[in-house]
Amino acid sequence: MAPLSILDLSPVPDGSDAGQALRNSIDLAQHAEALGYRRYWMAEHHNMPGIASAATAVCLAHVAAATQRILVGAGGIMLPNHAPLIIAEQFGTLAALHPGRIELGLGRAPGTDQIAAHAMRRNLASDEDQFPRDVVELMRYFAPAEAGQRLRAVPGEGLQVPLWILGSSTFGAQLAAMLGLPYAFASHFAPGMMMQAIALYRERFRPSAQLEAPRVMLGLNVFAAPTDEEARYLYSSLQQAFLNLRRGMPGKLPRPVEGFEARIDPGGRAMLENALACSVVGGPETVRRGLADFLARTGADEVMVTAQIHDPAARKRSFEILAEVQNVPAPSLRAVAGGP
Repeated sequence: MAPLSILDLSPVPDGSDAGQALRNSIDLAQHAEALGYRRYWMAEHHNMPGIASAATAVCLAHVAAATQRILVGAGGIMLPNHAPLIIAEQFGTLAALHPGRIELGLGRAPGTDQIAAHAMRRNLASDEDQFPRDVVELMRYFAPAEAGQRLRAVPGEGLQVPLWILGSSTFGAQLAAMLGLPYAFASHFAPGMMMQAIALYRERFRPSAQLEAPRVMLGLNVFAAPTDEEARYLYSSLQQAFLNLRRGMPGKLPRPVEGFEARIDPGGRAMLENALACSVVGGPETVRRGLADFLARTGADEVMVTAQIHDPAARKRSFEILAEVQNVPAPSLRAVAGGP
């Protein structure tokens, strides 16, 4: 089985607030470390009432301080929103405080709507080559300083913070291949070009100082519970959130609803089936089969799991069941579900 990691958007459940959401994230990171997950990433999103990880580097500082071994990183930082030097200093600071544990995923989308993007950037005019230039500039800040270098990232220089390129199209795949960087595809919400991007990345990959061979990590929604029925109930929160977002009504993560799928109109159902095609929802045996099928179909080197679950305790339990499914032979899965 491929290594499993966690992508946390620090969801703000309906009835709660951002402070509690971030405390839930710390709790989940500690739980993930105890369960043996490889890495714990948080994502940059703005102007979204249901996501508390907007100040991603600040959030990761708390996660890294509250854990000891698990790799901690951004999945990702939306680089067009920031000057590369600032990101080098932020993640250089994290790497100086937590040696060997910090990594940085980079995306070229704004991670928000146009209003918030304009508020952050002030000027949305840029060409398609700006993101690759920014990535290369950032890489230079993490390299050892050269003689006479006038602009330096302190902390940051010489720390060689591992970089990942994120994407949901072939653009990121081509860039990651050209630079010899690992590639993470956002299949958990935009799976349309997944297989094409994977093939292109592996075909064009050039070895680099950071990576000798191509490495692909794929996003996957996993909602695990003792039974299939309970898992589908928990999954309804994500379904509602996606429908609300696509209809221009983003909000806090909705409470789950019994029988919600039967209420979805045909247009909404088609949208969800497309956007959330890479989702595994069910009890232990269903999850085991779904994960195995996903790996067989994609050949992913790693899987980055996310779960937008309203109840923090149920979210922890979902990741616990997934860890058990990965490590326990199939005949023993009944014990995970509480069976005889």
